[in-house]
Amino acid sequence: MTTVVLVDDQDLVRAGLRTLLTHDGAVQVVAEATDGRRGLETARKYRPDVVLMDLRMPVMDGIQATRAIRNTPELSGTHVVVLTTFDDDADIVEAIRAGAIGYLLKDTPRDDLRDAVARAGRGERLLSPAITERVMDLVAGGRTAPTPDPRLESLSERELEVLARIGHGDTNGEIAAALHLSPATARTYVSRILAKLGARDRPELVVIAHRSGLVLP
Repeated sequence: MTTVVLVDDQDLVRAGLRTLLTHDGAVQVVAEATDGRRGLETARKYRPDVVLMDLRMPVMDGIQATRAIRNTPELSGTHVVVLTTFDDDADIVEAIRAGAIGYLLKDTPRDDLRDAVARAGRGERLLSPAITERVMDLVAGGRTAPTPDPRLESLSERELEVLARIGHGDTNGEIAAALHLSPATARTYVSRILAKLGARDRPELVVIAHRSGLVLP
């Protein structure tokens, strides 16, 4: 079971999320908080698998709270997923830099949200499809020509194919289907690529794929 702390300053939003997430019994909402500072304190108390974090809140916003959680040693096993109505470019970049494992919009379908929380609890990084497109647009918009990355020389031909699919925003399941792999093998390839390139997370792989010319604009 995945344990979750909800951090959002709107009572109705928290109530709706609690009902949605606990519907099938796979998720347990252990506590709630109304701002980032209380969210940090609550996370320290309960040490959940996942903190579902809003961005715009009083006292301490979601970016500050995410950074504080990621910098707290005893919360090394807690993963932050930003859940917000805002898809502002600066917010996306800052949330990723602060250490959020995922960035989702509040119009994410309920089944996708439950799946995202479960994946985050296992340590999988994730972005909603709309946010993946924004990250790719940010990279592509500032690129004039591919920049060779010597780190790619360490990748096999298959790993380069997987990296290109990541650059397109494919999930592990979509990569598996496109390249005729099992889902487990696709996950193994992604983990191996992260290790070989010294990349922190999946969004960084998206950036590398675009800058290296593996993904056509």
